[in-house]
Amino acid sequence: MTETTDRLALPLLNAAQAQKEMYHNEALVRLDLLTQAAAEGVGANTPPIDPQPGRCWIIGDAPEGAWRGRAGEVAGWTEGGWRFVTPREGMRLWLGRGAGHALFTNGGWRAGEVHGRLIVEGQQVIGARAAAIPEPEGGTVVDAAARAAISAVLVALRAHGLIEEGGL
Repeated sequence: MTETTDRLALPLLNAAQAQKEMYHNEALVRLDLLTQAAAEGVGANTPPIDPQPGRCWIIGDAPEGAWRGRAGEVAGWTEGGWRFVTPREGMRLWLGRGAGHALFTNGGWRAGEVHGRLIVEGQQVIGARAAAIPEPEGGTVVDAAARAAISAVLVALRAHGLIEEGGL
């Protein structure tokens, strides 16, 4: 029988095991840190001086002190000290308003990025980047105001990365 669960490495109980409450409590502590997980920051290498229980950090690439050897892991402070969780593909932690989420993908953390499509009320708003759209030119009647408006829309779409540069 395995000692931990496959996805979150939560400790499992064994038949006739002594002190089962310790294993059960450890599993609850890890679940508490990871369920609707939030992190105080991404990439810190030094543990905070006075962490509050229940707070988590995504450890940087060169950890020191109590975090040494735990690069890229999630560190959570508990009443019993530091708990560490090795991230799995697709793990996501909330970083707070304005910062969005950190997503663990392809072996590393990506913070503040939107991946895939953005769907609002069932309608796709943003998907894959589209090809370049050329600036308006020519025609039998030149409407400077319409051309300026179209150009402004194209500039905004390029600035937001929604269409490729070019087409000028």
